Amino acid sequence: MKAFVFPGQGAQFVGMGKELYESNELAKDLFEKANDILGYRITDIMFGGTDEDLRQTKVTQPAVFLHSVISALCMGEDFKPDMTAGHSLGEFSALVAAGALSFEDGLKLVYERAMAMQKACEAAPSTMAAIIGIADEKVEEICKEVSELGQGVVVPANYNCPGQLVISGNVEAIQEACKRIKEAGAKRALPLNVGGAFHSPLMQPAKDELQKAIEQTDICQPKCPVYQNVDGKPHTNPEEIKANLIAQLTSSVRWTQCVQNMIADGADDFTECGPGKALQGMIGRISKEVTAHGILN
Repeated sequence: MKAFVFPGQGAQFVGMGKELYESNELAKDLFEKANDILGYRITDIMFGGTDEDLRQTKVTQPAVFLHSVISALCMGEDFKPDMTAGHSLGEFSALVAAGALSFEDGLKLVYERAMAMQKACEAAPSTMAAIIGIADEKVEEICKEVSELGQGVVVPANYNCPGQLVISGNVEAIQEACKRIKEAGAKRALPLNVGGAFHSPLMQPAKDELQKAIEQTDICQPKCPVYQNVDGKPHTNPEEIKANLIAQLTSSVRWTQCVQNMIADGADDFTECGPGKALQGMIGRISKEVTAHGILN
């Protein structure tokens, strides 16, 4: 069975989507429609901006969404998913690709999400760190210990694949957690160059803001199951999908569980739609029994 997966923030690069725009009329139309919806030419930043321009959350998220969704829609008859999933931001791409959200509504929600997250990031000094080479359970235990010390919040944020977990929280709490996690035997505990503590309780203001927008948006029954981040399980009920989208901002991204459940339900061929190859690498570490590739492979 074929699974199509969509990356999140961090997969962006300058020039993304330019070749697609220039070679495909549908892609060009959709990119121009996005420029109109956003009220500025995001394509100018995607195709010829600087890394710094593209790293702004309010630009990055719509840019990755557009590249991912348009790449999938331009596959034509080759795009026949039995299931979809997306990592964090990528969940919005997965929902559009599965027909649960319109392209226009998906883009508007992603832009609202980006703006709300940027505001939340500016409100409190916070960050994330990648933890490599230690059991998830040990990281969970240390995060709990540090949070109870009163130095701030630190929680597991992204369960990417076995041996790779991202934590999220206040700067001081992250520093203390990294120190303890290294002492506990992790290969690496590496602070990330991100604007804030995504997928943690510190995103509550952004969640409150996005909730209103999601509740007012039409979500239909998707053409195939969408495996959502908050529980890693397949969903087709529009109300469940909405509730999970709202919860996602302050909940962990259970990507390992998403992929494991997709495989258990028959997925053996994974196509990553969008910039980069991060998800292909994660899927390869989750299971050696399936194939994972990009659109052109």
